[in-house]
Amino acid sequence: MSGLRQEFIRFCVASRVLTFGEFKTKAGRLSPYFFNAGSFDHGGALGRLAEFYAKTIVASGVDFDMLFGPAYKGIGLAATTAVELARLGRDVPFAYNRKEAKDHGEGGVIVGRALAGRVLIIDDVISAGTSVRESVQLIRAAGANVAGVVIALDRMERGTGALSAVEEVNRLYGVPVISIASLADVLGFLDESADPALMRFRAAVADYRRDYGTTGG
Repeated sequence: MSGLRQEFIRFCVASRVLTFGEFKTKAGRLSPYFFNAGSFDHGGALGRLAEFYAKTIVASGVDFDMLFGPAYKGIGLAATTAVELARLGRDVPFAYNRKEAKDHGEGGVIVGRALAGRVLIIDDVISAGTSVRESVQLIRAAGANVAGVVIALDRMERGTGALSAVEEVNRLYGVPVISIASLADVLGFLDESADPALMRFRAAVADYRRDYGTTGG
């Protein structure tokens, strides 16, 4: 595990964003872990999360001109990541979308900077890929290009076919999907943990990855 990835997983566990137990997924699978970015629900945690996003973006070397946050979770993520990038010396504009078009004032569905150039999408995870698909459509309709997608956790889990949601996005749109951490990093964290309360979930997470996972992102 890289230092940043390991630090991020520790942060998620401490914040109870990443929890272990038995959880039923939308696909009807019983998962031994649950990642809920909505639990980054106070200023300190959200600011720390933005640090991880910004550092991951910088380290990736991806070329981009602005950030885009899909409604709803992506709104706060894009805004706070833009603030952190500016603190690191990269001041870029950002935008987000409304679920419903506004018919007064400035109108439209886009709030913030007009979509232009190379647009980097910021979201929490990719599940069915619906949010990414809608974002790509909005960006391309504006005449801009998608630079890539940045997410917090790559579950490395197959969808209905042989590919993971991340792999499907990469294949469909030909853009990089960059994650702060992945399920492989979660397993690495459990391998290194000395906490018996966490160690007991290691075998269940490994079994889940074997049954439903992919080798790639």
